[in-house]
Amino acid sequence: MNRKRTFVHVHLVSDSTGETLMTASRAAVARYEEVEAIEHIYPLVRSDRQIDRVISEIEEAPGIVMFTLVDPTILERLQQKCGELGLPCIDVLDPLVAVFQSYLNVQKAARIGAQHELDASYFRRIEALNFAMRHDDGALPDDIDEADVVLVGVSRTSKTPTSIYLANRGVRATNLPIVTELALPPNLFEAKRALVVGLTASPDRIVALRENRLLTMNADKQHRASSYVNRQEVAKEVAFARKLCAENGWPLIDVSRRSIEETAAAIMALLTHRRYGSGLAENYE
Repeated sequence: MNRKRTFVHVHLVSDSTGETLMTASRAAVARYEEVEAIEHIYPLVRSDRQIDRVISEIEEAPGIVMFTLVDPTILERLQQKCGELGLPCIDVLDPLVAVFQSYLNVQKAARIGAQHELDASYFRRIEALNFAMRHDDGALPDDIDEADVVLVGVSRTSKTPTSIYLANRGVRATNLPIVTELALPPNLFEAKRALVVGLTASPDRIVALRENRLLTMNADKQHRASSYVNRQEVAKEVAFARKLCAENGWPLIDVSRRSIEETAAAIMALLTHRRYGSGLAENYE
């Protein structure tokens, strides 16, 4: 039986990019299976004219209002209007900032977009992203030990998107495909700096992804009937990759039911353990 979904307008008002608000809002909505948010996103709200537009849209589509604002004048106008309309108006960072302020016994700094400053960590993320793009899918294999993480796995195990996500966390990642007929570069087995991590998935999951890829590429019937999407052949590929990881002591992560974010979090935990001897060190089957 199909359950009726509840729709709610969520207004996300920020004087910066709004990424923090989107993450917090979506995490909250995910707790409710029958609720779907209609997002209204207002980034870089820093003037009276901009807050006027925001207030106008909130009046037209009342709902939950979430904000990260520093300017007291703009903040007061938003809270006043929400009070008049009887709408919840939430500063998503306020409870967290209050804890830090109480614990550290220091005053907070009212800096707009401070988390997005062009500091060393920002340029490290950009460099990591360039590295991931240059070294995608086995490109420039001689540079393996310049990476922080090397992802290996058969086709369609989310190696590239995971590499890109890790790069956005400042991790230099590269990835190499495991193909039964082709040997991996010798320096992969000699890597000392890089953490080699295997990604795997169930044969059914891989076949489904490969079939979808062929369809999007408008592949002919011959390609769609090839060993690339043959379940028995795919199962052999997966078994070969698992054995390769086990023989070399490479941690293995099953991505069948994991999001890219969850896979990256598991890799970050492995990387932290390798560097500092803390965190989790296990296979994520």
